[in-house]
Amino acid sequence: MTSTPKMVDISEKPALRREAVAEGTIHLKESTMRLIESAKIEKGDPIQIATVGAIQAVKSTPNSLMMCHPIPIEGSYVDFSKGKDWIRTRVTVLAYSKTGVEMEALNAVSNALLNIWDVVKKYEKDSSGQYPETMISDIRVVKKTKGGS
Repeated sequence: MTSTPKMVDISEKPALRREAVAEGTIHLKESTMRLIESAKIEKGDPIQIATVGAIQAVKSTPNSLMMCHPIPIEGSYVDFSKGKDWIRTRVTVLAYSKTGVEMEALNAVSNALLNIWDVVKKYEKDSSGQYPETMISDIRVVKKTKGGS
């Protein structure tokens, strides 16, 4: 049985404080991580670029996820942690809304990680132009709350 796609009616739900935290990881060559740490990436600082990409993704989620409601975002916070061959992005999204913000957080993490890949891809390719070590993984919601302050 197929149904017609539709946006769910949330008109009767109360607006509550909503928060979602999502994270994900990009795995890179150690040599690329050294270039990032020494500010030698030709396109610019991958962390700064990924931060702007994440924030833009939060705001534009309904443009790429067809059934998401446009939500007035109250705040979004982007954090990064690094290891010898990885960067983890964590995004927190806040809103007073009738629906949750987990898709916005997930979209932001995905966009941040894709921006990092785009900025460093020159350094990640092998001699045949492939990406044997580069991988995005573990994108997930780590916390979701509604109500409270």
